[in-house]
Amino acid sequence: MAWSAGQKYLAEFLGTFALLLFGGGAAVFSLGDPGNARVVLVSLAFGTVLIGAIYALGDVSGGHFNPAVTLSMALSRRMPLRDVLPYLVSQIVGGIVGIAVVFGIAHGSAISFDLAQGAALGSQCYSGSGAPPGCGFAVGSVFLLELALTFVFVLVIQFVTRSENGAKNLAPIAIGATLLVANLVAINVDGASLNPVRSFSPAVVALYWSNASWAIQESWLFWVAPILGGLLASVVEMWFRPTAAPAPA
Repeated sequence: MAWSAGQKYLAEFLGTFALLLFGGGAAVFSLGDPGNARVVLVSLAFGTVLIGAIYALGDVSGGHFNPAVTLSMALSRRMPLRDVLPYLVSQIVGGIVGIAVVFGIAHGSAISFDLAQGAALGSQCYSGSGAPPGCGFAVGSVFLLELALTFVFVLVIQFVTRSENGAKNLAPIAIGATLLVANLVAINVDGASLNPVRSFSPAVVALYWSNASWAIQESWLFWVAPILGGLLASVVEMWFRPTAAPAPA
């Protein structure tokens, strides 16, 4: 079945919208709940909504919902280059709209609104740039974390979506589960991004508050590190591609 370009771009918009609405919403609305229970809640939200979004929309667009995935697939020559920029625009707009809905909901509660303001709507962070005290890890540590985790995450995506994979129907579960585990590791470090739009969207909407501008200042890291991790994953995946069997003598 052939899908039009507009259908693919809308699918990327909707999937990223859902990711920020459900996952970002869980992160924002649980800000007042300290401890590992919140870590598990947010990790489950991101992992399970990604599973649902890929099952629903993966056949249309490939189910990227993440610029790091899109650029990795482009480098691997597994998508047309003409789709790269529209995919990125669709993801950015979808993420901003999704977190804007969360912002609107949080506005209805003074407590939730204050917490959301302090955390820049759950944007990721490193120490410095005026970030809140909970952002205790140095920029180098956060960069390494985002690079390494995104590398593994995108590498899983690259392998489980191969055409020769006999368990492709289970690919969304493998992808969502990997994101869930990555969040469990990273939330207590930097809030867990692994997706430039995951960090950029709340940072943009948080510009509503002047004292939350630290998030947009730090968003460069959450573009550069995940994208580098995704590109490295594509290089490794291409190296692991099977070679043609030699002809019998």
